Amino acid sequence: MTEHRTVETGTSSIALNGLDQLIVQFDQALRTLVPGSSTARRPSPANTLPEAELDTTQRQHAAGLMRINHTGEVCAQALYQGQALTARLPDIRDAMEHAAQEEVDHLAWCEQRLQALDSRTSFLNPAWYAMSFGLGAAAGLAGDKWSLGFVAETEQQVCEHLRDHLEQMPAEDARSRAVLGQMLIDEKIHGETASQAGGVELPMPVKLGMTLMSVVMKKLAYRI
Repeated sequence: MTEHRTVETGTSSIALNGLDQLIVQFDQALRTLVPGSSTARRPSPANTLPEAELDTTQRQHAAGLMRINHTGEVCAQALYQGQALTARLPDIRDAMEHAAQEEVDHLAWCEQRLQALDSRTSFLNPAWYAMSFGLGAAAGLAGDKWSLGFVAETEQQVCEHLRDHLEQMPAEDARSRAVLGQMLIDEKIHGETASQAGGVELPMPVKLGMTLMSVVMKKLAYRI
């Protein structure tokens, strides 16, 4: 039997079949990967703060850190979209899609900071998106409790590297620090929500694998 889902369009809802869902996923991938395609619903926390005068080394380091965070948000989008595609319970699926919508703010904010720092997003983002989408879809197929557990563990690891980046970010760059601070608040809420919704703790080998992948991503995204 072909599963149908619905999407809201203004005051009406439209049923989606399998092909429609794939088209929606492709559109979401383009919106995530093409620079300038993501529009934040909330204003950036950086908007009310002055732009710092950074030297070349500080600017390059700040840009490298923000490029890592942008790539992390690309991965988050893919994870949530993959999970939403395969999640079994409608409320879990809706939660994944809602979280993905909130992550769009982070994606746009990081891209804005990279532009302000005269830098760019990572060239490897398409590969990371594809890999993360596959992981998200696999987590969804494993069952909703595992899917939610995957979200909770992902967000916990994201919070850890955001705290590390707040320590590394040049003190003068108040704008980037403000963005990272708000991202940390949001990611913590996403993780707690996933745990409270029934997410189970992942096996240690899975956690270690996620950590290793994160380390590789950060090293590559900082420069490439």
